[in-house]
Amino acid sequence: MRVHRRLKLTLEDTISNTMSDNPEFTSDKARALLSSVLEAISLPENATKLGEAKDNAGNDMLKMMQFVFPIVMQIEMDVIKNYGFPEGREGIVHFAQAIRTLEREDPEVAHLHAQVRAHFLPPVAISTEPSS
Repeated sequence: MRVHRRLKLTLEDTISNTMSDNPEFTSDKARALLSSVLEAISLPENATKLGEAKDNAGNDMLKMMQFVFPIVMQIEMDVIKNYGFPEGREGIVHFAQAIRTLEREDPEVAHLHAQVRAHFLPPVAISTEPSS
């Protein structure tokens, strides 16, 4: 229980520090950044790489994470550095935390982020019938 509480506080501090490190990262900038990521994903060379990776992965979630996810993350890393985020893993973590915070407040940010995630998460069939 203590470890969980410490971990939660550390995560909250990290998110808070991320937002204060980049206070000018607003919903407007998040929408622009996510739109840029979607544009980069649709570039012919990226679309081809993603298409091949998705074909190799099929509907296997593990293979999607192995083949497709890294391509999308690399595209994101290439884009986010143009918006003031650090390069590499640190930048992608800060970006993800900032987007997670902003998507709670802005439905368009949430929608654009869902479009990006749809490139590496296979569709999930949800049963609407009650289970017996």
